[in-house]
Amino acid sequence: MHPVLKEALERSPVIPVLVIPEISMAAPLAEALASGGLTVFEITLRTECALDAMIAMKKAVPHALIGAGTVTNTRRMSDAKEYGADFVVSPGSTCELWAASEVNQIPVLPGFSTASEAMRLMELGSLCGKFFPAEASGGVEYLKSLSGPLPQFSICPTGGIKADTASNYLACPNVVCVGGSWIAPADLLAAGDYSEIEERARHATSLV
Repeated sequence: MHPVLKEALERSPVIPVLVIPEISMAAPLAEALASGGLTVFEITLRTECALDAMIAMKKAVPHALIGAGTVTNTRRMSDAKEYGADFVVSPGSTCELWAASEVNQIPVLPGFSTASEAMRLMELGSLCGKFFPAEASGGVEYLKSLSGPLPQFSICPTGGIKADTASNYLACPNVVCVGGSWIAPADLLAAGDYSEIEERARHATSLV
């Protein structure tokens, strides 16, 4: 596994999955998350300011590892590299995306939702994957069933996980961390409630 990706997955039990609607939110959001103990961010490329937000968050928290999320094609991967992403995250995976990550020399956390897709990722050389959408794809019980035949494949489940269910996922032997959108949801960002975001980040760092 690429050392940057390994560090990103192992630094904290939760990687906050962030949708940032306004660039003015980026720096205070990064600072709140870091104050709560989370310094690995997945910034989804779903808003116009997402790429600029990566730069702003890295400036606010220089030791943060920035992941560009929702990378679904090679153009987005190139943009992520240009704007300073440390790694990229995809909801699924294709041979083209895998090849592009090698060309761009940027590690990718590829998405999967079945055993066959996980095995295909392993054939390409990946030792980890993003299980997405986690709850809709079988959740904890499905992940437990994968740990027997694919024990060497590390997993970051994302999608539908909540503060009160994250520990169930983290208890799976093949789960290294989880992705969580509950840390900084749209309503808290809109309200500018960074103290609550910090508190949620602090709680996330304590999960086992």
